[in-house]
Amino acid sequence: MRNGEIGAAGVLALFSLYLMWKSTELPIGFVEGRGPGGGAWPFWLSAIMLLCCGMIALNWWRRTSPPSQSDEPFLDGHGWRMVALVGGSLIGFIALIDVVSMYGAIAVFLVVYLRFLGRHSWALTLVLALAMPIGFFFFFEGAMRITMPSGMSFTDPVFDILYDIIY
Repeated sequence: MRNGEIGAAGVLALFSLYLMWKSTELPIGFVEGRGPGGGAWPFWLSAIMLLCCGMIALNWWRRTSPPSQSDEPFLDGHGWRMVALVGGSLIGFIALIDVVSMYGAIAVFLVVYLRFLGRHSWALTLVLALAMPIGFFFFFEGAMRITMPSGMSFTDPVFDILYDIIY
């Protein structure tokens, strides 16, 4: 567990540095008259993630976190099974984006994750699987003016209704 904690923090720190570097291809500061530059959100979120990785490493070095004091295996059989199921679900999510849109893929992923992996009730699952994509739609398309992939044309009627609300 101890080695797994520092290893995961190291991998995430390297990923954070890469994302910070890559996001500087776009402006990361405030663009006059437009708002935050295209690289601002990825850069600053990656910087926060890097800071968190540094805190994990500090706690590991000081042995103040429970994982840093443990000699247990990083993942047992159940843990590896969950990694495979969640990883497979994410691959399915990515594959569905071009078919049912980003928002449809989010809804399908939430149903799989909440109902089948998390064993939550159908009521909670359906409320979140409908509310989250709609909330994301209004945030990205309406507030941020960022268009997400819309999938095949059979999803257009849903988006037409939501665009009518925005515009």
